[in-house]
Amino acid sequence: MSATTYFKVETDEHVAWLTLDRPEKRNTMGTPFFKELSEHLEKFDQDTTIRAVVIKAEGKSFTAGTDLTEAGSLLSGKGADQRENTRKAILELQGGLNKIEQCRKPVIAAIHSHCIGGGIDLISACDIRLATKDAVFSIRETRMGIIADLGTLQRLPYIIGHGWFRELALTGRDFTAGEALQMGLLTRICEDRQTLYAEARKIAGLISECPPLTVQGTKEVILHSRDYGINAGLQYVAQKNAAVLPSEDVVEAVTAFMEKRKPMFKGK
Repeated sequence: MSATTYFKVETDEHVAWLTLDRPEKRNTMGTPFFKELSEHLEKFDQDTTIRAVVIKAEGKSFTAGTDLTEAGSLLSGKGADQRENTRKAILELQGGLNKIEQCRKPVIAAIHSHCIGGGIDLISACDIRLATKDAVFSIRETRMGIIADLGTLQRLPYIIGHGWFRELALTGRDFTAGEALQMGLLTRICEDRQTLYAEARKIAGLISECPPLTVQGTKEVILHSRDYGINAGLQYVAQKNAAVLPSEDVVEAVTAFMEKRKPMFKGK
């Protein structure tokens, strides 16, 4: 296990557990958070032994969002140069969360208690989201006089649809785990954190049992189709399959089926 300012990392077989580890600050996300997040996701992406990632948190809250004390520094000063610096700073923070999507390994968010503001930006970039029944969510920026600028407004409509999304983005109201499940933001609600992490481990394990290159290719095709449309997505998946088929893992899948045994995939 290794530790940094904002995170600790543990690996369990083919699963990496990335834990927000600033409980005394309710896991608020300061500027270094995004840089460290990016570094961890890049490592997971390159590590061939990792097939899935789970993001969870220590303490009473999953995250209370962006560290407003640090964010206040972006609002200080006047003039065009300061506004340009603010723009660049926002883009750098966005880059940290973009790494979640860019990581070829599926990322699961295991959420408990509060997931506020920047927390929505974070989980919107994840592939799968689970939460405890006491979880509370909010696009809180709207109530703070800020336009959410780290990915929520771009990603969340594709997850829950514009009807729910616009209500939540324009009101900034709290919404419950039950509502989040109803709208499709969550796929599971768990009784407590122990159950939550067990469920995350189960799903990550199911992902890890699949051929790694197929899982990674599937994630890439999903994102490409979202960003460029159906026809472009169809062209891309045809190219993708032409590049990876046949693979050793496909041969292993067929052989294991014929021999009535569990396949052993190697990502080749």
